[in-house]
Amino acid sequence: MKRVKSVSFEQQLQEKTRWAEDVIRSYLPEEEGENRYLLEAMNYSMLSGGKRLRPLMMALSFACFGQEDQTDLFPFMAAMEMIHTHSLIHDDLPAMDNDEYRRGRKTTHVVFGEGIAVLAGDALLNRAYELCAAAAKKSSHPRRVIDALFVLAEKTGTKGMMGGQSVDVLLDGKPIDRETLSYIYVNKTAALIEASLMTGAILAGAGDDDVRLLEQIGRKIGIAFQIRDDILDVYGDEALLGKPIGSDLRNEKTTYLTYYTKQECDDITAQLTQEAVRLMESVPGEHSFLQELLLRLVHREK
Repeated sequence: MKRVKSVSFEQQLQEKTRWAEDVIRSYLPEEEGENRYLLEAMNYSMLSGGKRLRPLMMALSFACFGQEDQTDLFPFMAAMEMIHTHSLIHDDLPAMDNDEYRRGRKTTHVVFGEGIAVLAGDALLNRAYELCAAAAKKSSHPRRVIDALFVLAEKTGTKGMMGGQSVDVLLDGKPIDRETLSYIYVNKTAALIEASLMTGAILAGAGDDDVRLLEQIGRKIGIAFQIRDDILDVYGDEALLGKPIGSDLRNEKTTYLTYYTKQECDDITAQLTQEAVRLMESVPGEHSFLQELLLRLVHREK
């Protein structure tokens, strides 16, 4: 009898990441015309070696509900990565974190100039919503697409990511109390993870209760993810991270390490992760890979 080789989680993740990468690349603009320098900046930022975690989480959430037709899913996967990349371009700007490297490469404003970097971020955000709107026009389930688009817009706008970023910028270099810090983490970081899990479920036809359950899971994982980011900025390996550590300290940013020891931060991260995993057990369908991905996400080294 022929022995069947088992496929490790790492091998599966690489395969799924390559698949997500191919989906995202298929929606990137052609670099042509009078505005091609802007398009080059957009694509440079999109192809800077990201892990594609958020679109991958969206696809895995979608798969939990047994939907096979991925026509509506693909543009949302690309849109999510464009929104995420837009936020990174702007985070790196001199007016924000003033970082020169991301993922081992020069940041967009260093390569293309600050003005084009601002426009590249704006253009990616606009293209993301354009892709989703176009999907609604073609979909056999337009109501699902519209509902997913609403969640995506809300979680990335003033009630989500941008709201959190605005408070973060406003209080840059100033003391931040724990309640405000929690608001920033929930909105600046967790909101995109919530949106990824929620939109995948909505596009697959999930009910409201399941969508809200995934929102709770995304919030816990998102906060744990950001706390881990705080830890890596102080204790991480620059070679693995692809950027210098210590930017939070240089910018006098308040983080969880301002209020808690590293061990306490590790403990909080573990608790949030355990709570998310318990909630994940109530998600229908096959979700073991998604659960393992979320576990590894908050224990990453880069």
